Amino acid sequence: MAETKNLRRVYAGKRVLITGGLGFIGSNLARELVRLGATVSVVDSLIPEYGGNRRNLAGLAGQVKVHVADVRDWPKLPALVAGQDFLFNLAGQTSHMDSMTDPQTDLDINGRAQLAILEACRVHNPAVRIVFASTRQIYGKPDYLPVDEKHPVRPVDVNGINKLAGESYHLLYSRVHGIRATALRLTNTIGPRMRVKDARQTFVGVWIRRLVEGEAIEVWGGEQLRDFTYVDDAVGAFLLAAAKDEAVGEVFNLGGPPAVTLEGLAAMLVELNGGGYYLVKTFPAERKKIDIGDYYADDRLIRKKLGWRARTDLRTALKRTLAYYRKELKHYV
Repeated sequence: MAETKNLRRVYAGKRVLITGGLGFIGSNLARELVRLGATVSVVDSLIPEYGGNRRNLAGLAGQVKVHVADVRDWPKLPALVAGQDFLFNLAGQTSHMDSMTDPQTDLDINGRAQLAILEACRVHNPAVRIVFASTRQIYGKPDYLPVDEKHPVRPVDVNGINKLAGESYHLLYSRVHGIRATALRLTNTIGPRMRVKDARQTFVGVWIRRLVEGEAIEVWGGEQLRDFTYVDDAVGAFLLAAAKDEAVGEVFNLGGPPAVTLEGLAAMLVELNGGGYYLVKTFPAERKKIDIGDYYADDRLIRKKLGWRARTDLRTALKRTLAYYRKELKHYV
């Protein structure tokens, strides 16, 4: 309760722009910012492959201004960023496989467009506070676990390289141009409004869809360890990062509850669903080449500096997500 009051003081009456705001995390963030009293605008291309869905803002008609625009359309950016107090920059191409088959598009969205956004801020709104959605994918295959922010960065695919570039641009503009930016390296984020029609955002979405539709979950490999962050906890991290001066120029890992094997995750989902089944299959060769193996994050830095912690255990996160898609699946497939 005290944390909510503090955040309300920060965001009430402030102007906030969310790129990728009709997507999974962006829409959940928009909902919370409305609740905190902010004046919220979102930008989203609504390109089918990239996760934006108007259903994600259902019930907020008139409370969020929606700009259907592509961050690659650079001439539109100055008008969008001008006058904003906060910018949550979540626009991105998230598919690892798409980045390998269409690397130029991934570069345009995750590299060039990020630089254009920052230039628009530098010229037209240098006082804006920015939080950038980065990813644990930039670490590549871990040398040690849990992975902290000092771990070497060795992306294993084009998406990871371009996300690292996008993150680096934000930190550079913070150091050199005084644009107050922070990067959050997200692990697997799950929850209501996640993409479920395919695995472009997360494999968990496909698993949820298959369970709800009565089909088998396909588990590739199964022994890999992963951690997961519930979307409400991720939203809390974004809000704290933008609110606290200690976060300026910093990079933080987000981590979820204790790590679980993919097969263990599938078994937990089947149990919580009250039925269903999964099949363990050999990892596809084209995906094995870019798989990072085991990963779970060391999130002590964000705990220490910002006071954030994951409040939602994995079982609760999965239970809430399943309940959402039992009601809403038709709007997401």
